[in-house]
Amino acid sequence: MRKIIQFIVRKVPRVYLIKFSFLFSKIISLFYAGNEHECSICGHKFRKFLPYGNQGKDNRLCPNCLSLERHRLLWLYLKHETNFFDENHKMLHIAPEQPFIKRFRKLKNLDYITADIESPIADIKMDIRNIPFEDNIFDIIFCNHVLEHIDDDNKAMTEMLRVLRPGGWIILQVPIERDRAITYEDFSITDPKEREKHFGQYDHVRIYGTDYKQRLLAAGFEVIEDDFVNDFSDEEIERYRLDKSEFIYHCYKPEYKLNK
Repeated sequence: MRKIIQFIVRKVPRVYLIKFSFLFSKIISLFYAGNEHECSICGHKFRKFLPYGNQGKDNRLCPNCLSLERHRLLWLYLKHETNFFDENHKMLHIAPEQPFIKRFRKLKNLDYITADIESPIADIKMDIRNIPFEDNIFDIIFCNHVLEHIDDDNKAMTEMLRVLRPGGWIILQVPIERDRAITYEDFSITDPKEREKHFGQYDHVRIYGTDYKQRLLAAGFEVIEDDFVNDFSDEEIERYRLDKSEFIYHCYKPEYKLNK
């Protein structure tokens, strides 16, 4: 199974992965029944999760809702640390993740819009370097594991800041190497095989380091770098299969932007 998923992730275009992944999950989940691990999003329990990623790392992907470590942690964060489920919000969800999209659409407190440059499940097609919305209209934006694909990530950040209302908030997750102080990028590398060699994936253009917070601050956000995962015991982290290195980047548009 690890080798099959590794091949699919590396070779099948993203648009087809999105279209057929839920059908795959309904079939494969039958073979993973058990009680060792629990998905914090869908609540289903399994003997283990599926492998996932270019290297086919074991025990990562929920066989039912297709959540990864970062999705399960973010769901817990939204429940315990935000008013996401309790107050009315106008929300833009960029590159909407499959574990979330149907659940978010059902929430009556959300005025919910999804966008992506190619995803077949998004409401609109959109390049985040040129967002087709007016200033200051969204209360919440989610944009997770997108910026590592974008050449001008600062332009994307400032565009998201522009459409976020003053005082509004955004979740901006990216893969980060915690032992890397400075983000590594080299735009002369364009060959997919070379990009995979340098950046870990053929469609990535950089590897973020721990200076990611400074990049967000430079774009104009107020930034909370939250190690929320450490609120959980080792047993809970293993139960939900969370990643101890995953911090939540919960950012705000400063209120003073009202006057600018």
